[in-house]
Amino acid sequence: MITDKTSYHLFLQQDLKAHQLDRLSIYNYFWMDCLRFQRRLRKIEYYNNVLRSNLFCRIYLFYLEIIQHYLSTRLGFSIPKNVFGPGLCIVHYGTIVVSAKAKIGANCRIHPSTSIGEYKGVPNIGSNVYIGPGAKLFGGINIGDNVAIGANAVVNSDIPSNVTVGGIPARIISNSNSIESGVYPKGFILQE
Repeated sequence: MITDKTSYHLFLQQDLKAHQLDRLSIYNYFWMDCLRFQRRLRKIEYYNNVLRSNLFCRIYLFYLEIIQHYLSTRLGFSIPKNVFGPGLCIVHYGTIVVSAKAKIGANCRIHPSTSIGEYKGVPNIGSNVYIGPGAKLFGGINIGDNVAIGANAVVNSDIPSNVTVGGIPARIISNSNSIESGVYPKGFILQE
């Protein structure tokens, strides 16, 4: 969670690193809609968590949220603030629905047509988790660190750390974790 300006810059830097970028260029900002969505989401989190007491900042926050709503509608995202940790990578636009009560750790790589929903509780997802296209996660479940969730998997029970899961309902299909299975791009340095 962003609590000050230092953590805000850390989140921005980790998000760039997750997209395999060293710095933000004008080209990347205007042509990578997912990255623009993420950067504005981080700015909204910063203004909401840190600067909310200032009247001018509350007005600016309202303005940012209106712009973000239009962009998220165009991209198909329903991602609330203060859910994802640093290093979020939304691969490309498409329907992504995330519950506002869910908690997701650092370095999450998420694909379109994914739903992280609320049903008798919300998912608590660890760090370095890869969520494949079309995956559905719901219920009061805990997903460990370094987990790779396969495409179209339906996860409705707890998943231990360092495994790959897939299927309906999701079952462990491999004991290789998200780092070993190669779902993160080459050269991607995970935050320790």
